[in-house]
Amino acid sequence: MREKIRIAIDGPSGAGKSTIAKAVARELGIDYVDTGAMYRAIGLKMTSRGMAMEESEALQKMLDETDIDFRSGDVILDGQVVSDRIRTPEISMAASACSALAMVRRKLVELQQKMGREKSIIMDGRDICEVVLPDAELKYYLTASAEERARRRTAELIAKGEKVNFDQVLADIEMRDYNDSHRAVTPLRKAADAEEIDSTSMTIDEVVGYICSRARAARA
Repeated sequence: MREKIRIAIDGPSGAGKSTIAKAVARELGIDYVDTGAMYRAIGLKMTSRGMAMEESEALQKMLDETDIDFRSGDVILDGQVVSDRIRTPEISMAASACSALAMVRRKLVELQQKMGREKSIIMDGRDICEVVLPDAELKYYLTASAEERARRRTAELIAKGEKVNFDQVLADIEMRDYNDSHRAVTPLRKAADAEEIDSTSMTIDEVVGYICSRARAARA
């Protein structure tokens, strides 16, 4: 049996990448690396400091002093749990913006690749298949229609007791799609060797089951 397996998942915001990756990790008994949460953590730190994207010297100093970790399902930024604070629409947009900065991506990619060298992992994001884990055993591009992704996000926010407007959520998703696919540094796209999974009409369990079955076959 193969001792180590790396699963890379790319795709647009709201496609269910994190939910599915976490479930696959639990099912297979491997570690989940939430790359999106890492960028959100940077976005949160920049926002809390009122730091502009153009402040490159200050940003580099901030990155040098920043630590991000994952523990028991929580996101730890500089020793503090920020799991809930990084999931707001404001931080979502900040994460998209800061992810286009080369110095931010360089630091986080180094951390992500180190994890991939050391153990079996599943990792999701927007350039995992081509940049972070180009030699991953399994690669997927998980997507869904913008309307379906907005419906899921709206339901998630309502369940948390927040007042949301579907049209605004949809507009935010479409704007983020545009920003992610048109950025100068590693824009969002499907890797040539990645298998596309359109989850618009699929349940979470169906997607998880499919990926797990492929992973078990690859490890056999």
